[in-house]
Amino acid sequence: MIPTLIRAYEASAAIGPYKIAKFSDAAASTKIGPAAANTDPVLGVTGQFGGAVGDMVDVTQSGIGQVTLGGTVTAGAELTSDANGNAIAAVPTAGVYMSVVGKAQAPGVAGDVIEILVGPRAFYRGA
Repeated sequence: MIPTLIRAYEASAAIGPYKIAKFSDAAASTKIGPAAANTDPVLGVTGQFGGAVGDMVDVTQSGIGQVTLGGTVTAGAELTSDANGNAIAAVPTAGVYMSVVGKAQAPGVAGDVIEILVGPRAFYRGA
């Protein structure tokens, strides 16, 4: 058995299935929306349904989830978000704080849905 933490959150913006989610206004609510940059503090990945504004959306915060790719990745790659909430390889850049949503469990190309070991965290590469 693979333990998984899945929790439902209200969507403040439409969010598709298998997208990287973030808190849309962390200072004022727990509503979520799609991540839009590799610097967004990510929460996890949405499930197979996604949702419209006001819908409750399942978000996998740890364990095995699935995510849509926004580019080519290799198995084992650390993943972050592109501008559309899709997963891309996280490439550390000097002086940039970057959010990572997890680790790819399979290789793939843009548009593929792959399994991911979800484990949101951040890393920073010094100058």
